Amino acid sequence: MPEIRTNESVFTWAAPPLKFGAGALDEIGAEVAAMAAGSCLVLTDPAVQETGIPDQIKESLLSAGVKAEVFDRVGVEPTDESIAEAVSYAREREWDCFVAVGGGSAIDTAKAVNLLTTHPGELLDFVTPPIGGGKAPWLPLKPLIAVPTTAGTGSESTTICVIDFLGLHLKAGVSHAKLRPSLAVVDPRTLLTLPPEVTAASGMDVLSHALESYTAVRYDAKAAPEDPMRRPAFCGSNPISDVWCEMALRLVGAHLRAAVCNGRDLAARTNMALASTYAGTGFGNAGTHLPHANAYPVAGAVREYHAAGYPQMPMVPHGQAVSATAPAVFRWTYPADPERHLRAAELLSGRTFTKTDGAEALPAVLTELMTDIGMPSGLRAFGYTADDIDTLAEGTLKQTRQLAVVPRPVDRQALTRIFEQSL
Repeated sequence: MPEIRTNESVFTWAAPPLKFGAGALDEIGAEVAAMAAGSCLVLTDPAVQETGIPDQIKESLLSAGVKAEVFDRVGVEPTDESIAEAVSYAREREWDCFVAVGGGSAIDTAKAVNLLTTHPGELLDFVTPPIGGGKAPWLPLKPLIAVPTTAGTGSESTTICVIDFLGLHLKAGVSHAKLRPSLAVVDPRTLLTLPPEVTAASGMDVLSHALESYTAVRYDAKAAPEDPMRRPAFCGSNPISDVWCEMALRLVGAHLRAAVCNGRDLAARTNMALASTYAGTGFGNAGTHLPHANAYPVAGAVREYHAAGYPQMPMVPHGQAVSATAPAVFRWTYPADPERHLRAAELLSGRTFTKTDGAEALPAVLTELMTDIGMPSGLRAFGYTADDIDTLAEGTLKQTRQLAVVPRPVDRQALTRIFEQSL
């Protein structure tokens, strides 16, 4: 007879120390000096470098007596090639700590740089199986301060680093507690110059982080791990993450439209920064599921799509890729927990729903919001057709980290139907 494993009875929850508010940026030099660090590498991308924020941080570091340089060639939607360039630069000297300034691209790149400058091996050695070797970091990493300049990724709170492997035409991730930043510094003033398209896409990423974590399989409905010291980073929905996710959903529903329409609205920007922080601390423990699993092949297999507001290169921004299949996914996951799906729709919209509204309530609220903020409508907007569905489904099936917390058993047939509905 097959071994019958008992259900999990323990969940884990962690988050980095947080410094939040207008002016938080100005205190980074003092924070690094307090770590007794003598040198610091600031990592950012060209667009963020143009805002002057990285140089402002460099001056703060220099004023605190810390030697500092800026690497400003981080790739937007980082690839294995762009990360290799950043790692090569960082290896030219010994750094006591790192500061990542930007969206998820900069923060994820800094996580990879931190990992590969403190450990031997290649990036794929650490990527989640079956794509990579799944090796866990075994040596100490350097302190990493994460400074998000988008309200979206939540990477400043998480253990996850996502990479686009160009040769595989697929995105994949590294996930381990040692990758979590040492400090998150969130200053809403850094969001004021974000283009509306980037605000919309990153805001949908916040929404999806909170919504996926809130509807993930419950931690105590999963099988207990064979080794309690090797629990996965994504433990499933749990009472602590639920609180943060609910607050994030309410804030996104109330403030994302305003942030997209008027980027200089500091109140809207502050509330979206809070929403991103809340969602990051929620999903960094509970985990994202199918919209994110679908997003990796959607982004990885792109051919010609160029997104407004982003560098002119073939790319599906992560927030757009995540939201493209979200209505179909949450229609499909509704039977797993109708009450929670209806509650999420209420939090986002401020309206009341009952079971008579059924599986269409949450998809309708999502579609309404996406229309209001100008998100692309369906996978065809990215250039995909019915002929691509097998490729997309195959790519999703490789995302074992996300699939482990999907609230319904998922197979190729279900994925095919979701991608068909999302065209």
